[in-house]
Amino acid sequence: MDIGVPIRDLGEIDTSPLREAILGVDDDAWLQNRHRQTTYDVHDQTQSLVMLFIDTEQWPKLEVSREAAWALLSEAATPIIDSILSQFYPPGGTIVRAMAAKLVSGGVIIPHFDKHPSFHAGHRIHIPITTNSRVRFMIDGRPYKFEVGKAYEINNQKQHSVMNKGSEDRINFIFDYIPPEAMASLSTS
Repeated sequence: MDIGVPIRDLGEIDTSPLREAILGVDDDAWLQNRHRQTTYDVHDQTQSLVMLFIDTEQWPKLEVSREAAWALLSEAATPIIDSILSQFYPPGGTIVRAMAAKLVSGGVIIPHFDKHPSFHAGHRIHIPITTNSRVRFMIDGRPYKFEVGKAYEINNQKQHSVMNKGSEDRINFIFDYIPPEAMASLSTS
């Protein structure tokens, strides 16, 4: 969603339960759902633990499915998502995507815009789980450092990219929330 600025700092949050849940998942689980990597070329150097995902082929009908990582992460993720939504967004919308996304050491997500209409309608929230000093998140030509223990909304309608030149993987928990007013306009289209 175009939020008028490149990034919005949503402040500090306790990510420790979610961090423990994500870091406790075995390496094979990260490779089970390759939908994002095969559908979106920019994500070919990433791995995902997908909890919720929208069927973009059914748009504007919102068909959101619970994926395999729901069982692994929902208990830790749901309270954090609910806390962020209750503080910053109107109630009554729909979460259309939720996942942990890993950019492996040395990996790059090339500059892109999130093009599908669901990205225009939804707020994209990033919660850093692991990072390092050599991760560079660029939005609209400017670098941003994401800190563990904070949450951010990014303007995914601006060109953005990520580079991980560090020796450790970068993991963010990401979710997309379509607010009720955007939901209402979808039902009338």
